[in-house]
Amino acid sequence: MAEGRIIKVSGPLVVAEGMSQAKMYEVVRVSDKRLIGEIIELRGDKASIQVYEETTGLGPGEPVYLTGAPLSVELGPGLIEAIYDGIQRPLDVLVAKVGDRITRGVEAFSLDREKKWSFVPVVERGALVQEGDIIGTVQETVVVNHKIMIPPGINGKLVEIKAGDFTVTDVVAKVETATGVKEITMMQKWPVRKGRPYKEKLSPTQLMSTGQRVIDTFFPVSKGGTACIPGPFGSGKTVVQHQLAKWADADIIVYVGCGERGNEMTDVLMEFPELHDPRTGETLMKRTVLVANTSDMPVAAREASIYTGITIAEYFRDMGYSVAIMADSSSRWAEALREISGRLEEMPGEEGYPAYLGTRLADFYERAGRVIALGSDNREGALTAVGAVSPPGGDLSEPVTQATLRIVKVFWGLDASLAYRRHFPAINWLTSYSLYTERLSEYFAEAVTPEFNKLRIECMRFLQEEAELEEIVRLVGVDALSPKDQLTMETARSIREDYLHQNAFHEVDTYTSLQKQYLMMKAIIKFDEVARLQMEQGISIKKILADPLREQIARIKYLAETDLAKIEALLKEIAARVPDGVEV
Repeated sequence: MAEGRIIKVSGPLVVAEGMSQAKMYEVVRVSDKRLIGEIIELRGDKASIQVYEETTGLGPGEPVYLTGAPLSVELGPGLIEAIYDGIQRPLDVLVAKVGDRITRGVEAFSLDREKKWSFVPVVERGALVQEGDIIGTVQETVVVNHKIMIPPGINGKLVEIKAGDFTVTDVVAKVETATGVKEITMMQKWPVRKGRPYKEKLSPTQLMSTGQRVIDTFFPVSKGGTACIPGPFGSGKTVVQHQLAKWADADIIVYVGCGERGNEMTDVLMEFPELHDPRTGETLMKRTVLVANTSDMPVAAREASIYTGITIAEYFRDMGYSVAIMADSSSRWAEALREISGRLEEMPGEEGYPAYLGTRLADFYERAGRVIALGSDNREGALTAVGAVSPPGGDLSEPVTQATLRIVKVFWGLDASLAYRRHFPAINWLTSYSLYTERLSEYFAEAVTPEFNKLRIECMRFLQEEAELEEIVRLVGVDALSPKDQLTMETARSIREDYLHQNAFHEVDTYTSLQKQYLMMKAIIKFDEVARLQMEQGISIKKILADPLREQIARIKYLAETDLAKIEALLKEIAARVPDGVEV
């Protein structure tokens, strides 16, 4: 095994000489403790290595061993329900091996080599197969049927296939290719920095419904889309991501805790096994992979954790599943980039971040998308990426937020003032946006009703008018407004409090179907239309606002999905308030 020698140690950065045989992004083992590192710069025979473990005690002269392979993840049965660190070491195995504190140089297989899985072939011997073809399935959890695929780059005739119980390293099939017979196991290895191949990228025309009214109605994200949630401390980023993980219309969830506080990651680890998946009735962990890399773990491993997570997500996308990856948070990942860049003595960009910050963020988000996967069956898979951003002091003009906004198509801007007023989700409806709204309008028209888009535009108009009128109200009070403007303010308040405000911890209000969202909007807008007709007939604004129907509209959000008929009955009651002789 070729080896070099350490000549410099600077925190997580180690420089070694005698590395002329090394390649960029090759994994190396540093010192006799065999710490895991990755080459990130080559100059002559000197290599700069970012070490994914604590480097305390390392010194010049110690050996560095080349492995000849890039940083890769193991993909196969056993991923679901697993909890990994940033470089895909299973934390439960490490606890059993070395206790609560991970000791340096400890190694563990990412996938269990002893456990046997029941492999069921779906093709017969003699069949012609190509890269990406599904040759068998493994029932990994009650919810997830794991599909065993031919690895990329292998095409030929299936000369052998077995059925039965096997470990992930056992040969389950053999393919005769132009260059010889290739053995197929249930496990694949894939370099994390290289996106997995697919046939074709599709247009983002399908909604990833989340059950969160402010998101689905005003700022929707498509399947295969990209979104970011920037916001200051305490504005609810983590709760929004938990809600998306629980309710989003995705088959698989990959949750990456990248440099977040340990107690936040602990909440995820404790809650997800307890939360019941509303779609399957099983616990949420039965369709979840967790990558936990807390703020006290080695800084370089944060950089790897994002790539580890998205490679696992791409693997399930290739099976034809809809996958959502939650990255919490990309700010901590960017801070790791900044630290490594500083130690490499690179020219700093804005606020000390490296000049290539935007490129690296784009590398991550561009791997999302709705695609036709490899294989002869043209199956469709989607990978939706949602990244939280934690700008210092809530300053959205800082480089990480701005670089992210140039890439993603959906911006859910969390507002500290809304959070202080206990309005959750604290997504500011005046500053947030979604570039998928137009593309998805056809989806809403077909899946719900053509009226949905019209109601959404109408609701947003009221909220914008309210923002303009608030300046006058602050100066002279609401009574100085005309009756029509007072009604506008009241309708906007109803949209804010009765529609956009949503309680994540209420068993009914935590999730709202698209049909219920439509009926809720229709009730608020219909009441406003009828009230304006009543005002034209001389009925006072005070009498209109004292109508008991207002209270019933406010309580719609607590009606179960099985009680939608009650909302339709309420709509008929509102329509009955139209003054006699007035045509609607």
